[in-house]
Amino acid sequence: MVAGRSGRKEALRDAVVRGLGAEVVSLAPVHGGDVAEAFRMTLADGRTVFAKTHRRPPPDFFATEAAGLTWLRDAGTVAVPEVLAVLDDPPALVLGWIDEGRPGPTTEADLGRALAALHAAGAPCFGREDRRTTGSRGLPNEPHDTWAGAFAANRLRPLARLARDEGALPESACRDLEAVADRLPELGGPPEPPARLHGDLWAGNRLVGAGGVNWLIDPAAQGGHREFDLAMMRLFGGFGGECFAAYAEALPLADGWEARVPLHQLAPLAVHAIKFGGSYVGATQRALAAVLSR
Repeated sequence: MVAGRSGRKEALRDAVVRGLGAEVVSLAPVHGGDVAEAFRMTLADGRTVFAKTHRRPPPDFFATEAAGLTWLRDAGTVAVPEVLAVLDDPPALVLGWIDEGRPGPTTEADLGRALAALHAAGAPCFGREDRRTTGSRGLPNEPHDTWAGAFAANRLRPLARLARDEGALPESACRDLEAVADRLPELGGPPEPPARLHGDLWAGNRLVGAGGVNWLIDPAAQGGHREFDLAMMRLFGGFGGECFAAYAEALPLADGWEARVPLHQLAPLAVHAIKFGGSYVGATQRALAAVLSR
C-alpha cells in the first residue's frame, strides 16, 4: 500500500509539471476531506499550489468542482480559490494555495454580506445548465424553472429512493420524504428567483485566510433557494451570529424562514443518514416531522 501511495504521488507530481509547466520542488500531504488525497506543492517558479487526486472518481468529478469554483468566483463577491488545472492522468484538480489565518473583528459579518451578494448574483435556472451531478452520491442537478420542481426531482425523491434501496431510513421516513416533495409549493414560502448557491456550506468548506479573509472551497454549486445555504450553515454550526445578522441586513429573508430551516436541512440530513447512519437517521426523522406538522 505504501508503494501504491508513493506511485500515486509521483504520478500526480508528473501531471502537475505537465499541466502547469513548472517543476515541483516539494510536495507534502494535506489532511482533511473524506474522498480525495490532497497535497501542498511548491513549484520552481515560486508558486505554491493545492492539488488533490482521487483513485476512483465518478465521471467528471474534478471538472464539475472546477466549474463550480469558477462560477462562484465569477460573481466577484467572496474569495474562491483560482482553478489552475484539471488533470486527467491521474484525475486531479490544482488550485491556488490559501494561507490560513485568524478571524478578525469583521470576518463573520464580512461573510454574511459576501454570501448575500453571492446569492443575489443569481443563476440561470434551479439546478445546473450543464446537468452535472454533485456529491459522492451523484445527486442530479437537472435544470428546472421552479425551486419546488428542482428540490423534489433533484434531491428529495432521489434521496428517498437511495435510502429505500440501501435500507438507510425506515420506510415511513422514505414515504415522508416523498410526501414533502409533493407539498413543496405550499411549504417553501414565497417564490424567489434562483440564487447562486455554494451548495455544501458547512464550516469545513469555509477557510479563513490571511487578514481574516473568508474563502469558500469544495462547492456543490447550483442554482437554488438561498435559504438552503443558510440552513446548511446552521445544521453543523461554526458560523457566528454576526454572519447571519449581516446577511439579514443585506438581503432580508422572507417571513417564516425560521420554520423552513428543517425543510432545507432535509437533503443534507438524508445524505448523512445514507452515508453514515447513526444519529443522522433520527435527525432526519425529526426534521421530517417538523416539516410535515406545518
